[in-house]
Amino acid sequence: MKHKKITAPGGAVHYWIEKKENNADCIVFTHGLTADHTMFERQASYFSKNYTTIFWDVPMHGLSRPYKNFSYRDTAEILYSILRAENIEKVILVGMSMGGYPSQHFAVRHPDMVKGFVALDTTPLGLCYYSKSDLWWLKRIAPMAKWFPANLLRKSMAWSVAQTRYSYQKMLSMTEPLSKADMVEQMRIAYGYFAHENADVTFSFPILILVGDKDSTGKVKAYCRAWAKQTGYPLHYIKNAKHFANGDNPKQVNREIQAFIKNIS
Repeated sequence: MKHKKITAPGGAVHYWIEKKENNADCIVFTHGLTADHTMFERQASYFSKNYTTIFWDVPMHGLSRPYKNFSYRDTAEILYSILRAENIEKVILVGMSMGGYPSQHFAVRHPDMVKGFVALDTTPLGLCYYSKSDLWWLKRIAPMAKWFPANLLRKSMAWSVAQTRYSYQKMLSMTEPLSKADMVEQMRIAYGYFAHENADVTFSFPILILVGDKDSTGKVKAYCRAWAKQTGYPLHYIKNAKHFANGDNPKQVNREIQAFIKNIS
């Protein structure tokens, strides 16, 4: 897998690509908040054998730090620039938690480039899903995180999203390079810009919603149920998994994504 970077207005953005030359489908994996591209290491080994795969550190995360003037619309255009640089015309998007928002904003701006979207423990764009109190609490997450010592903040976040020891340790390792100020700033900007940039959207390509059956992060499960009910998109529960479902139960997640790709192909 080749490590590359692209220069964006806010800073350098790093990505990793395993490219196939036989017209194989391209899958773009976008990680969650306070994480980095290694969140998908259990998907990389599975899908990179037969597909072109792209993993990236979203601006303000991983190696794509420091980064100025973050917005989800900006991340969508950065992803577009990466795909243009690699001469990729169609993609299947996999967005985990926060990673679902760059994915959806990309799909809004470049719908002809999207073959399908796997929404993994994430929530929908759309004004109808979120109450005023929901949005108020989103804005309170970062201020509340300031009260935690750095190590306790890391451990509490890892515990809240992980069902297995692997996922717990993986979350700790991804947040280890971050200071408490870094994590709080990521939360403040990511949640703040979600509310600011949220809008009603319509997608014409297939979408699969996956969520851990033990996901207790906020109201993610409730939002996923409402999303499926509103749109008719299939909703599948990942067994014995919390919010970091692709780490807790990679076998089922990988099978679900594989079956989705075969169906839309």
